[in-house]
Amino acid sequence: MSDLEVNFDGLVGPTHNFAGLAYGNIASLKNRNSVSNPRLAALQGLAKMKRLMDLGVPQAVLPPQVRPDLRLLRQLGFAGTPPIILEKAWKSAPDLFAMCCSASSMWAANAATVAPSSDSEFGTLCITPANLVSQLHRHMESWFNYRVLRFLFANTHYFRVNQPLPGVSEFSDEGAANHMRLFLPAAKRGLHIFVYGMSSRVGDYQASRYPARQTLSASRAVARLNGLSQRQTIFVRQTPEAIDHGVFHNDVIAISHKNQLLCHEKAFLNQDVFLNQLDTDSGGEVEVIQTRSEQIPLALAVETYLYNSQLVHSAQGERVMLLPQQCHTNVQVREYVEQELKNQLTLDSIAYFDLQQSMKNGGGPACLRLRVPMNKAQLAAVQGRVMLDETLYEQLKAVISAGYPDRFQLKDLTDWGFCRHLNETVLTLYELMGLPSDLLDSQLMI
Repeated sequence: MSDLEVNFDGLVGPTHNFAGLAYGNIASLKNRNSVSNPRLAALQGLAKMKRLMDLGVPQAVLPPQVRPDLRLLRQLGFAGTPPIILEKAWKSAPDLFAMCCSASSMWAANAATVAPSSDSEFGTLCITPANLVSQLHRHMESWFNYRVLRFLFANTHYFRVNQPLPGVSEFSDEGAANHMRLFLPAAKRGLHIFVYGMSSRVGDYQASRYPARQTLSASRAVARLNGLSQRQTIFVRQTPEAIDHGVFHNDVIAISHKNQLLCHEKAFLNQDVFLNQLDTDSGGEVEVIQTRSEQIPLALAVETYLYNSQLVHSAQGERVMLLPQQCHTNVQVREYVEQELKNQLTLDSIAYFDLQQSMKNGGGPACLRLRVPMNKAQLAAVQGRVMLDETLYEQLKAVISAGYPDRFQLKDLTDWGFCRHLNETVLTLYELMGLPSDLLDSQLMI
C-alpha cells in the first residue's frame, strides 16, 4: 500500500524573473517586465517546504536548472563564446533570450505525472515526465526533468521512469497540474482523473481567448505508460470559459486530497455528467465540494488562486489547508474558506503563505510541488539527499541568501561573469543535495 504522500517541491532558481512568457496565465502577463527578487522567491518557497516538514509531512526538494540555456541558444542559431551568444541573443531576439533564461522549473507540478505501485499494473511506482511542448520556455525543462527523476528513482525494483511523450502538439502534456488521484478507502485503490483542454490535434477547441495546453491523446498515453486500467481512469475536459479566465491548468480550479474533491462549478465541461460518473466509478466513496459562482466568481478564484492550495494530513492526523496570502487578503475568499470550507473539508487548521514572487508569475502553493505517493521502502530507495530536514533546510537557506540576487532583470544575464556566479551557486546546491554534477549538460555551463 502507498501509505505516504511525499511532496517534491521545486527550488526556485537564481534567474527567477517576470518575462511574461506564459500566454493564458493572467498573472504572468500582468507582471511582465517587473523587477524580480530571486532570493526572496526561493526563501518563500523554502519556508513553505519547512512548514510542511514541521507538520510531519514528508517533504523533498527538486533542484533548479541552470540558466541561461546556452545549448538551446546554440540550437537556435546563436554562435560564439558564451558572452557573445548572450549579447547577440539579447540584442537581436530578446523574447528568445527570455525563454532561455526562464526559471519556471520551480513549478514542479508540471514536471511529471505519477501513479503509485498500488495502482499500476506494473507493480512499481510509475513516473512519466511531461513534455511541456505548449511553451518553449517549459519544453526546455522536459529532458532535464527526465534525467533528474531517473536519477532519484533509479531503483527499477521500485520505480519505473518513462520517457516524455513525443514532442508534438497532439501529445501536449503538462504533467500533474492536469491530473488528480483520489483514494477510495473501501476499494483500497486510486481513481485517476485526467483533465484535458482539447481532444485532438486540430479539432473542436472552443475557448476564444487563451489556448488549451493538455490534449486528450496525451492524457490517455500517460495513463497507459503508468499502467492504469480503464476502471481506474476518468478523462474530463476543462470548460473553455475557465481557460479563457486564465485556468491554464486544472490545479488552478480544482483540488483533490484522499477521497475529497474541491472544485468550482465551472471547472469541467458537462460537470454534472462527470460528477455522476465519478460517483458511479468510485462506488460513492468520493466526497465532492462544489463552489458556486455566487460564492466565489470564477475570476476571483483565479485572482486569489484559491484552488491552487494544498490539503495535507499532518503526522498527528490533522487536516491542514495551505493557501496563498491572497486568499486571506480578499475578505470574500477568506470568509468562504474559514466559514464554509473549513467545515465542509473538516479542517483542523488553515495556514496562509506569502508566495508573492511565485504568485506574480501565476504559481501558487500547489504549483510548486509534485505529489509522489509511495511506501516506506520506496522512500528509502530514493537516491540523493533531497528529503528536507533541519540541516538541509539551513544549508539551502544559507546558499540562497549568499548566492541569489535580491534584485533581478533579464538584462543582468548579458554579463557572463554574473551568469557564471549563478551557475556556481546552482552547482553548490547540487552538491548539498547529493546530485551528481553530470546531470547538468556541460554545454549549459561553458
